[in-house]
Amino acid sequence: MHGESPIKRRLSRKIWVGSVAVGGDAPIAVQSMTNTDTNDVAATVEQIRRLEAAGADIVRVSVPDMDAAEAFGRIKQQVNLPLVADIHFDYQIALRVAELGVDCLRINPGNIGREDRVKAVVEAARDKGIPIRIGVNAGSLEKDLQKKYGEPTPEALVESALRHVEHLDRLNFPDFKVSVKASDVFMAVEAYRLLAKQIDQPLHLGITEAGGLRSGTVKSSVGLGMLLADGIGDTIRISLAADPVEEIKVCLLYTSPSPRDKRQ
Repeated sequence: MHGESPIKRRLSRKIWVGSVAVGGDAPIAVQSMTNTDTNDVAATVEQIRRLEAAGADIVRVSVPDMDAAEAFGRIKQQVNLPLVADIHFDYQIALRVAELGVDCLRINPGNIGREDRVKAVVEAARDKGIPIRIGVNAGSLEKDLQKKYGEPTPEALVESALRHVEHLDRLNFPDFKVSVKASDVFMAVEAYRLLAKQIDQPLHLGITEAGGLRSGTVKSSVGLGMLLADGIGDTIRISLAADPVEEIKVCLLYTSPSPRDKRQ
């Protein structure tokens, strides 16, 4: 007998990554990341198309420099899926991919530097309706937080995330999602649980550097299963040291009985 699911989803603000709704009453979005050289446009396009065929909703692409930003623009023109640009420090790369049609910026405002640079990126995102993903990782916490906590902890991850959130709040920009990833399953789970109580934006789930196909699947299943059972999580990525298509195959186990496109 099939009744209502006993899991009560955390109510989060709905944002749009291209044509894909994330948060609110939307199905959990399935995400992966290309592992090709972004400057190899043909290889990256081919991989994104394979990810789409496998059932991905959103794909993240690394954009480490301006050459990659120009390549990103050419890739974007040849694929259907919404693309997230992964940018770390250079705000000008963010501004360029915003011009070239990016669907989401993965950027940590606190890493961008001066307030005027953060404001420039946020205003470009606001102008073009582009959401932002704040991505905190236990392996790259700010030095003062490392000193304060001595080692990565759930509280340190959340404090880092809330610093970046504060930048966006100050600029009155609510259209963002947040991830607080760690390779330690229980650290990640506790960080997400803490953060879920403090913001109403969507949460992107993941266990970082989860491992190869088998070990990564097991680690991610434990961590993400605990969070999804709590009703936490609006978009997920399984990080595997494998072909990204394998990430999607594992992800789709979580969004059963059927992928997003069949449930609408």
